[in-house]
Amino acid sequence: MNEAEAIARAFAAPGRISLPFTDAIHDPDRPLWLHAYRPAAHTPDRPVVFVLHGLARNGEEYREHWIDTAERHGALILAPGFPEETHPGARAYNDGGVLDAAGEITPSRRWAYQVPARMLALLQRAGVTRRRQAFLYGHSAGAEFAQRMVLLTDRSPFCAVVAANAGWYTLPTLLRPFPEGLGGLGLTDADLEARLAWPLVILAGEADLDATGPSVPSLPAALAQGPNRFARARHLMAFARAEAVRRGTACHWRLETAPGIAHDGHAMSQVCAALWFEGQMPDAARMAALAGKPLR
Repeated sequence: MNEAEAIARAFAAPGRISLPFTDAIHDPDRPLWLHAYRPAAHTPDRPVVFVLHGLARNGEEYREHWIDTAERHGALILAPGFPEETHPGARAYNDGGVLDAAGEITPSRRWAYQVPARMLALLQRAGVTRRRQAFLYGHSAGAEFAQRMVLLTDRSPFCAVVAANAGWYTLPTLLRPFPEGLGGLGLTDADLEARLAWPLVILAGEADLDATGPSVPSLPAALAQGPNRFARARHLMAFARAEAVRRGTACHWRLETAPGIAHDGHAMSQVCAALWFEGQMPDAARMAALAGKPLR
C-alpha cells in the first residue's frame, strides 16, 4: 500500500484520526503526527483547516478546539504534531528549522514550514480533498510558525492564514537577521514587498498581557517588540505599515483584536472560525462568553 492509499483508508470513516506521519523531504528520521477530524458531512469539496499547536505540542487538544466548527461547516480539520522529542525548542518548531545549531541556513525543502503544504498535497493525491487551498491557523508558538511560514514559503496552498497570540514576530525588514527580521536569507526587496501585499491576519487577545510567564519569550529581540503578546502584535503592525509607507508599497496585513480574551487557544480558535466562516468577529455577548465574562 502506498502513502496516498494509506491516507485514503485512514480518512475513509468520519471521526477523530491520529496517525504517525513521515515527511521524507523534511526529515525521514524525525517523525511527525497528523491529528485530524473528519465530520460526517465532509466531502472532498468542503473546506480544509490546518491548526498549529503551541508550546505544549498538543496537536490533539488543538484539534478538539475546532470540532464544533468542523461539524457546523463540514470542514476537515488537520492538526500536525511536531513532538518535542524530534523538534526540540523554538529553533526546530517556531523558527521552522531554518537555521541549524551553528546559525547556518538549512536547505529550504527541509524546513518545518514546508510540511503543511506537503500534507495538503498528499490528501489531494489520496482523494480526501479536492480543495486546492486550505485555511491555516496557528496559536502561540504555532502563530510564530504561521507568520514565519507566510514570509518564507509559497503561500499559494493557503487561502487564508491567521497567526493568533504569537509570542513575538519576525519583522518585515531585510536589515535584521532571522528570526527577528528577514535578513541573511537571500530575500530581495521585491520579495519583501510581495509578502507585505499578502493578506495575513494577526489575531490578538486584548487581555493577553502576561509579561513574566515562562511561555512568554524573553529574548532581547522579543522584549524590544513590547512587554507582552498584545503589545507585540501592535508593534508588528505599526512596523509593517511604516515599512510599506517607506517603500511606497501596499501592506495588506490586518490586526484583529479580541476583547477580554487572554492566552486562550480554544477561545481564539472560535474567534478565528467566526472570521473565516461567518465573515465577522463574534458579537459582544459571544465574545464575552468566550472570555468567560458574560455580559450583565
